[in-house]
Amino acid sequence: MSLFHLLLIAIIQGITEFLPVSSSGHLILLPNLTGLADQGQVIDGAVHVGTLAAVMLYFRRDVALMFGGLPRLLTGRIDTDGARLAFLLIVATVPVILFGLFLALTGLDDAMRSIAVIGWTMLGFGLLLYWFDQKGPETKERADWSVRDAVIMGLWQALALIPGTSRSGAAITGARALGYERSDAARLSMLMSIPTIIASGIFIAGGVIAEADAQAARDGAIAALFAFLSALLALSLMMRLLRSVSFTPYVIYRVILGVILLWIAYS
Repeated sequence: MSLFHLLLIAIIQGITEFLPVSSSGHLILLPNLTGLADQGQVIDGAVHVGTLAAVMLYFRRDVALMFGGLPRLLTGRIDTDGARLAFLLIVATVPVILFGLFLALTGLDDAMRSIAVIGWTMLGFGLLLYWFDQKGPETKERADWSVRDAVIMGLWQALALIPGTSRSGAAITGARALGYERSDAARLSMLMSIPTIIASGIFIAGGVIAEADAQAARDGAIAALFAFLSALLALSLMMRLLRSVSFTPYVIYRVILGVILLWIAYS
């Protein structure tokens, strides 16, 4: 794989993983619209490692709190902030694991990798994000996160397995619908990505090990590094922008891209 192709995939994945615009949708579109070869599981795994490292570094205090609470959670105690956060993140991850297994066993995951599907989900879920972001109250903060809210946001996140939906966008939409203020909605969405990315990495680990060789390891290391850098930049910019602007700029991008894709799909 050429260096340009590696960098293109890594940067697209890094930027779009945490912005509410769908990383999977963009990566599926890349070979469909450009004719470039599919990157394969090794690069998929590598860029996920890169984005995982970025979100864990950016939210390192929350991550330290979560991992610090795991020992108490494993003994059945949810009596600290860390144990509670770890428990709620696990609860929020269950729906995406179950829905992912359903799609894999039924073969629907491959059936949905089309330009038409991505166009409709880009448009539809973009408008949903706009509606709840504009109409939703801002009465809750991260400290208010409950089991009920974790389940609801987890169900929203599970919908992101449909290409073009956006994992972060769906989770943020769910959070805004529940009344979380913008920056905490984004923060919870980013924290929810950690166990989800880990689960995704475990799912594709077998293929990565089977395909691994010296060349693949080199390509994977390059892809992981640039995915990490671009994801960290995207995270920093989005969290800063949310102090003064809404999610509308991302919605506008989604609507424009969705309309273009539907035009391509049905023309």
